[in-house]
Amino acid sequence: MLPENAGGCINKAFESVDDGFQTIDLRIRREDGDRNDRNGEWSAERDLRCGWGVLRPAWLQRFRTAKWALFWLCWAGAIQGMVVNGFVNVVITTIERRFGLRSMQTGVIAGGYDMASFACLAPVTYLGGRSSASKPRWLGWGVLLMGIGSLLFALPHFLIPPYKVAGEEPDDLCIVNQTASSSWKDAPGEGGAWAVAVFVAAQLLHGAGATPLFTLGVTYIDENVSKKMSSVYLGVYYTMAVVGPALGYVVGGQMLKIYTDFATVDSETLGITPLSSSWIGAWWVGFIFSAVLCLVVALPLLAFPYELPGAAEIRASKISEAHEGAATKTAAFSALRELPKATAALFKNPTFMFLNLAGASEGMLISGFAAFLPKLIENQFAVNASQAAMLLGVITVPAGGGGTFLGGWLVKRWRLTCAGIIKLCVVATLLAVVFSFSFVLSCDNYPFAGVTIPYNSPSVSGGDRLSAECNAGCACGARAAAVCGADARAYASPCRAGCARALARGAHTLYQRCACVAPVAPLPLYYDAETNTSIPYEAINSTCSSECPYLWLFVFLSFCLMLFTFVATMPALSATLRCVREEQRSFALGLQWIVVRLLGTIPAPLLFGFLIDRACRLWAAGACALYDNVHMSRYMLALALAGKLCSLLFFFFAWWFYRPPGGKSDNAVAPAADAPGRDKANGSLPTVTTIANGTLDRSNGYCNAALECSDHL
Repeated sequence: MLPENAGGCINKAFESVDDGFQTIDLRIRREDGDRNDRNGEWSAERDLRCGWGVLRPAWLQRFRTAKWALFWLCWAGAIQGMVVNGFVNVVITTIERRFGLRSMQTGVIAGGYDMASFACLAPVTYLGGRSSASKPRWLGWGVLLMGIGSLLFALPHFLIPPYKVAGEEPDDLCIVNQTASSSWKDAPGEGGAWAVAVFVAAQLLHGAGATPLFTLGVTYIDENVSKKMSSVYLGVYYTMAVVGPALGYVVGGQMLKIYTDFATVDSETLGITPLSSSWIGAWWVGFIFSAVLCLVVALPLLAFPYELPGAAEIRASKISEAHEGAATKTAAFSALRELPKATAALFKNPTFMFLNLAGASEGMLISGFAAFLPKLIENQFAVNASQAAMLLGVITVPAGGGGTFLGGWLVKRWRLTCAGIIKLCVVATLLAVVFSFSFVLSCDNYPFAGVTIPYNSPSVSGGDRLSAECNAGCACGARAAAVCGADARAYASPCRAGCARALARGAHTLYQRCACVAPVAPLPLYYDAETNTSIPYEAINSTCSSECPYLWLFVFLSFCLMLFTFVATMPALSATLRCVREEQRSFALGLQWIVVRLLGTIPAPLLFGFLIDRACRLWAAGACALYDNVHMSRYMLALALAGKLCSLLFFFFAWWFYRPPGGKSDNAVAPAADAPGRDKANGSLPTVTTIANGTLDRSNGYCNAALECSDHL
């Protein structure tokens, strides 16, 4: 039992003195204090328990760890990457053909994600980053919103009639004296506006739902693990975020091998294969699959508490590396009316601003190439959409995922401070500039009759460039169903090749009596396994093989370019988190992503799409049917070099203007301990910096902001 006067201090010598003052007992009654303490502890403990509302079972509390939080956040990040940077990019060329869209229109679709992120970043990061907010709740609802967006993205498939394969209509064959159903329009199309609106709305939901993942999700991890392990955890998180697009490319590419109306139509009865120019794959299946995954991942995220056990101790042990200046002295901003003040404080941090600009230039390249690199591979090297997606998946897994994890590991292995981290970004970006010259590789233009090479027959005066004397009387329509002739030339359709007869054999369609195809001897043969016969043909509904030898060299150089690009990703994020104060981190990441999207990822698909449309040589049904390989390669090279050189310059300026707390160091290596004090691993005291002649050695540039490296020590 405690004495009666426990909890206060009363001098007995003054009790007998009559000085006219009455003694006031300000001590809290023990029973009242105990009751308040118990209520507060119970409420705090309940808030730190896993569960949903009042449902917080005891068995669920074993999952209340940073590792389990990282596990579910990794899956959420992987799904986001799989959908937005995987499925959407893989199906770009497919939905262009299906709905008659231009690259500029698909660029708007790809940019819809970043438009929503731009609009939502400031309120989400500011409101979700407050001390009273639950970051897991924001994350869980965001994942559910992404699932709704995926369902909406697949909706246009169910709103249109089944796909009609070009090549099965009467005007797809050369029938003399028939009337053409429509004329060829060699110009960009304006159709499919309703489909673009639906796709953009879906992308807006994707962007709004994914906003918390790489802002609040990053700070939630950083707040609940030690500084020493933060880079590792974030490296794993961002590695899974890069693995997501790889899964999207691989899985989405396999889905494109399935016919779009597989539930109602057998593709073999149509006489087409995935190699046919008329093929439309099941682009919508992946989005249905991802919507189900979003529901599965959102439920565990909603169960996590606003902070994990031990977060308070971790906060107390961390040392600030915020850039020395006005922003360093800024207190936490807790009211919405202080938003302009918070923004101005961060904008006065030069290191933070140059890191933002570097992120914008990197984001422009990543966003643009993620959307249109499959199209580049398809057209440069004459491979189909499924093969292009598979190649990018093979590149992305080791290069993107490995590079992201390697960057985080190097920061931990070398124990780099903020200045050293930025130097690492400079070196990685310099190497990426070298490999950007991979886009110099270009193949010869596709041998397309009437466009890149002339017909074997004289042209017709007053006709379009796809007309010649050999098909002048065929009255060909505007439908595009490119076929490969026995003379190794591509023709816009069987009718444009002058073919008068079609034979459906399994998944292929063979054409005979083709007047425009140059005679070859002997004719190629198609072996029919059902009848055990070989059938000669003059054209087939498949793409002509490419003799370009640069495909695998381009794949290797693209791998190196992607590797060094993503090596800088994790260090750049760590530098951003370290150059601002802890209470500013969520808002700082939000502002950074606003700059990245406004200057980089939003205009990137539009810019890439505009340049790719300029490289188009032949338009058909509103979509581009043939590109100029040389022009496309040069446009991509110019964009890659310009973006990488800007990134290199901005990273250099971020390092040049960085001033650590105390501001005299140039050493890039931090001390081994997270904070001054006892080494918890072995119970021994850390090594103390040598003090000689009354001065403090501050050469490591890693100072406690609370002491500001004061010379009075």
